[in-house]
Amino acid sequence: MVWFVLTTGLLAVALWIPVSRLVWTLSVRRLERRNKRRLDTAEIEGQKRRAGVIAFLVVVPFALLFNYWLLSTHA
Repeated sequence: MVWFVLTTGLLAVALWIPVSRLVWTLSVRRLERRNKRRLDTAEIEGQKRRAGVIAFLVVVPFALLFNYWLLSTHA
């Protein structure tokens, strides 16, 4: 059980940075295209916070399911 929680946490942390950057990049580009202007600093920071939350909501379930699958198939 401890191993499962530890590996899930490590996988989630390792995936959080690239996933949050990907979500942030896509959302900033989408907003700039929709508004037809560059975003200001406050809007970019808001998108960074939003991307971090979305990445957390995507990465944690993925890490849980991946580790469950990995440990159940190789146990």
